[in-house]
Amino acid sequence: MIGRPGGASAEAALRCKRRAAELEAKFIGIERTRMAGVPVLHRGLRVQALGFEPADEQAAIGVLLTPWFMNLLRFPLEACASRQGIGRTRSLLVGGEAFDFIGAFEPGFGAYGACSLFSPMFEFADQSAAVATARAVLELVRTAPAPAKSAVPAARRAFLFGRPAQRA
Repeated sequence: MIGRPGGASAEAALRCKRRAAELEAKFIGIERTRMAGVPVLHRGLRVQALGFEPADEQAAIGVLLTPWFMNLLRFPLEACASRQGIGRTRSLLVGGEAFDFIGAFEPGFGAYGACSLFSPMFEFADQSAAVATARAVLELVRTAPAPAKSAVPAARRAFLFGRPAQRA
């Protein structure tokens, strides 16, 4: 399960910060080259890597905001040159919920998994609205679900299932 980095080391946090900066720089370059002039770009938005934290000692998770999409992303803390898994969907638990991540690869960055949140981005008024949404998404997915409470008291459940009630 991927959640808050509770046990992630300081080294993992530094690698995460470095990789998130590399990711942001890579997609700024993509915006200026491959995406230049494409009508799906929201001109009021810019590329921004948001809230990336180590999920564990090997991977990080956060949101990549671009003028053409907003994705929940998971990437290894060390660049991975393997193209294995590109285009394949992998279900991962994030904060107790399963999300489908599609394997992707960018030369100069490496392999990563992407879960689409929004595309295109025209429903956002501006960068601050998109950033607020990304932060809200991260807060929601990083909040572990509360344990479900039964509507039937324990003693009654025990009776219904033929077990003696436990005494406190």
